[in-house]
Amino acid sequence: MQFKGRTVFAFVVLTIVTSVFVTIIVTDKLEGKPANASMSHVSAATDAKTELTEDELKRINSVIELVETKYVSDIERNELVDGAISGIMNALGDPYSVYMEKEIASQFSQSIEGSFSGIGAEVGMENGQTVVVSPIKGSPAERGGIIAKDIIISVNGDSLAGLSIQESVNLIRGEKGSKVKLEIKRSGHSEPISIVLIRDDIDIETVYSSIDEQGIGKISITQFSMHTAERFAVELAALEEKGLKGLVIDVRNNPGGVLQGVVEIAQLMMKEGSVVVQVEDRAGKKEKTYAQGGEQKEYPIVVMTNGGSASASEILAGALQESAGATVLGQQTYGKGTVQVSFNKVLSDGGLIKLTIAKWLTPKGNWINEKGVTPDIVVEPNAVYSTAPLNVTDELKVDHLSEQVRGLQIMLDALGYKVDRQDGYFSKQTETSVKAFQKDQQLLNTGIVDSKTAMKLEEKVIEYIRDDQHDVQLQKALNQVGRK
Repeated sequence: MQFKGRTVFAFVVLTIVTSVFVTIIVTDKLEGKPANASMSHVSAATDAKTELTEDELKRINSVIELVETKYVSDIERNELVDGAISGIMNALGDPYSVYMEKEIASQFSQSIEGSFSGIGAEVGMENGQTVVVSPIKGSPAERGGIIAKDIIISVNGDSLAGLSIQESVNLIRGEKGSKVKLEIKRSGHSEPISIVLIRDDIDIETVYSSIDEQGIGKISITQFSMHTAERFAVELAALEEKGLKGLVIDVRNNPGGVLQGVVEIAQLMMKEGSVVVQVEDRAGKKEKTYAQGGEQKEYPIVVMTNGGSASASEILAGALQESAGATVLGQQTYGKGTVQVSFNKVLSDGGLIKLTIAKWLTPKGNWINEKGVTPDIVVEPNAVYSTAPLNVTDELKVDHLSEQVRGLQIMLDALGYKVDRQDGYFSKQTETSVKAFQKDQQLLNTGIVDSKTAMKLEEKVIEYIRDDQHDVQLQKALNQVGRK
């Protein structure tokens, strides 16, 4: 499933994560020392140069002096310094190694704690483009129809071409209650998709659980923040007290988070001494993290994944798949197999450097970077879950051909109205189905999709998607644990 609920209308509340939020070792204000003791060997090379030479300093100072004295406009020196630091990070060619100015760094720290502002989508840089890693499950961005791998090409008409991740995020961010119009490029769509969202502040709960009358439980993890492991342990214990007979763990559209948190969650369901994850440093030295204090569960476990399951989500899926006998079900995951450290005392002004310092490997030593974790059981969601919201500026009617019409046909089909094609050509059968829908919704029965019909279609599609009975991946997962 790509998202649970969506809309393009102004009443929707939306948020965005303000930085690249991927597998992280939180330094907890240590200078260059990972907080996780088991990762202590992963550090900078001891032979690294620590100071710039006189010639290197002279080159940098000469450029700054030239700009300050000759550039056509006045510019603050701190802007030049920020630009220089950003340039150093950009030179790495690594989308996960970034410099964050003080304000962005502060909001990044808030996101790790589980609360932040924006539209609820994890974004990163790929080939110079601002790409959605994943909308956070249950977030307004997810409800707005944003999915993993969407490329944001403009914000309120301003192109993001050539901008850094921080510059892009600065455009997407804004005051609570303000609108933001995103132009999205999506695979399979020849035309850009326009989505209007409303910004807001949110405080995210990262763990949700439920259990049915057959004793089949489900725990959804939306991201791995500082307190997620503790919350997961509480919810799992509560389900087990209720007679848990099988468990579905849902990490779809979970962009990742704190490494230590996912280790603590995984080892709850693994035999003592089992390998949870391996980390390989720049010298090729590997260190294994072993499960402690947990136990292999007697009940079956299924982990649900999709293309928005990244980083720490992939660590969990890989660990349980290879070391605990769990079944991974759904779609191929994102494929993010590196580890970052946040250095928040290197810079004296409150800025932050997030730097890739290692690779992570599955228990059996597989590096899933740019490949992802392969599900044991592949289950594709209904096409309506990834269909772009209708943005009807011109009425849709017979003989029209467009991506909007294709989306309309997919929606009608999901809602039970017969369509003879889903290729974007507005056929007579499509018109008949539109008329049937309009009649059922007490709309003017014209067979033409105007703004009122589009709005009602969106409303009904949201209801459809929010009904777990239509979530084919979830239903397959529940059946899978129920059969074992």
